[in-house]
Amino acid sequence: MKLRIRHETTYRYRNAVGLQPHRLMLAPRSSHDLRVLASSIRLAPEADIEWTQDVFGNLVATACFSGSADQLVISTDITVEQFASAWPIFRIAPGAHSYPFTYSEEEIADLGALLKPQHPDHGGQFDSWVGAFVYASPTDTLSLLKDINNGIADAIAYRTRDEDGTQDPLETLTMASGSCRDMAALFVEAVRHLGFGSRAVSGYLHDPDKFLHEAGSTHAWAEVYLPAAGWIAFDPTHRRTGSANLIPVAVGRCNKQIMPVTGGFIGAADDFIGMDVQVNVALI
Repeated sequence: MKLRIRHETTYRYRNAVGLQPHRLMLAPRSSHDLRVLASSIRLAPEADIEWTQDVFGNLVATACFSGSADQLVISTDITVEQFASAWPIFRIAPGAHSYPFTYSEEEIADLGALLKPQHPDHGGQFDSWVGAFVYASPTDTLSLLKDINNGIADAIAYRTRDEDGTQDPLETLTMASGSCRDMAALFVEAVRHLGFGSRAVSGYLHDPDKFLHEAGSTHAWAEVYLPAAGWIAFDPTHRRTGSANLIPVAVGRCNKQIMPVTGGFIGAADDFIGMDVQVNVALI
């Protein structure tokens, strides 16, 4: 299917401020099941844009501004073609069909920090919660990961959160609520506690079950690396497995590394009034 993604972010200021360089991660990642057909970015005020790739291969645009402004508008218009199956079959290496399994030495070296939990677990509370999903040893690997994905959807109520940053996984568990990025971070931390290589993903969601004007949004989910099958998407917010209807933009060790827009301004602290984000993802 072909999708057109329109994404506009507007920052508003009380007075004209100096805009510092902004780091933009808005261009989707091409892969075997996603092809970028067209992509454009517009900024008001205009800026000099330099394109680079980070350590994960994400496309990064750095926008440098001159002068001052009381508003910053960042607009992208992207067309992609996605081939991901709604009912994928994952060709996992025979040795990894059952959990626990061991990654090869090369995989362990390359996965590196993506294997390591990022948050302290004083008292083992988090480890005990994750361990409860392992009903037997050995057990089916994919079923275990799906159980964790669905278990988070059952335990955590989705809520829109405008605050910056991501909740600590234990905080999300305690509050029993969080945004899509909080639920994705909880999944990543959970599977790393069990020895899986996992990474955070940011991008867009196309939801064909919603009305046309509501059929898209920015979104966060997770991926797990399984030998032979590669990176498999898990979306605990919607209890889905596989890449159907997901358009990845950036991957990283944690959500902080893959924010769509980061940057600052020179002015008084109370000059910032607010930010508006509009996203539309539609079939074409």
